[in-house]
Amino acid sequence: MTDAHSQEKKHTAESFAAELRRRIKEGAKGYEAGAKLPTLRAFATEEAGVARGVAEKAIDRLRAEGLIESRRGSGSYVRASRIPRTSPGRLAATQWGRGLSIQAYDSMDPPKAVDVTVGDVVPPAQVAQALGVQPGEMVLSRHRRYVRERRSVQLATAYLPTDLTRGTRIEHTDTGPGGTYARLAEQGFAPTRFLERVISRAPTPEEINGVDGREGLGLRREGSLVFEITRHAYAGDRCVEVSLMVLDAEMYELLYAFPAGEEDKPAGV
Repeated sequence: MTDAHSQEKKHTAESFAAELRRRIKEGAKGYEAGAKLPTLRAFATEEAGVARGVAEKAIDRLRAEGLIESRRGSGSYVRASRIPRTSPGRLAATQWGRGLSIQAYDSMDPPKAVDVTVGDVVPPAQVAQALGVQPGEMVLSRHRRYVRERRSVQLATAYLPTDLTRGTRIEHTDTGPGGTYARLAEQGFAPTRFLERVISRAPTPEEINGVDGREGLGLRREGSLVFEITRHAYAGDRCVEVSLMVLDAEMYELLYAFPAGEEDKPAGV
């Protein structure tokens, strides 16, 4: 006599991913935005025809699609929403010139900057070259970690020449209304153009776990991706800031809104 359980349809990773995708998109109970998903063991014991390995591959697939996010030590969740990062509007002088943060342009509830550390450092060689300082010369460094709902989503370090920062609030953890760019404007070096370079890659161990007492992004080691963004801010022809940012690619979406017009190739490209 054939066991009833053996007659159940066996899911493949593709078919089980399709079933979970349907539940998420329909907002089925337990699969609403922000809901915590069952463990792999629970899927294997409670879902008919689903082996643990199949469940794991299905979850990995939906994570790659951006429907699910994983939190190390906590489990997998239906993604609530991605964090928008809207360019070039977030960097417009009408934003920081009015005393608003560039993050406030993106969202009513942007990630919060924590663990802000400020001090003089010897910058990486490519940063020194961009800022026009001699090898080994000190510049001001501003490091921040950004969190959303207790999850680390971005690491950012900005480098500025010390002749533009001495005695200003840029040396403080709180730079004041409008942030660093508003303070540079007060020194006569308001940014007039920006150049950003974006690549995707796997995170480094230091970015995952942190370094020198700083917390990292806490990502899964396998399958995680980050956006690496390098931004140069120019006042006229002078580079006045280089910012190196690492964003959790599961958490962000990069939006670009600009008018159609004549081609304007940025300097340095």
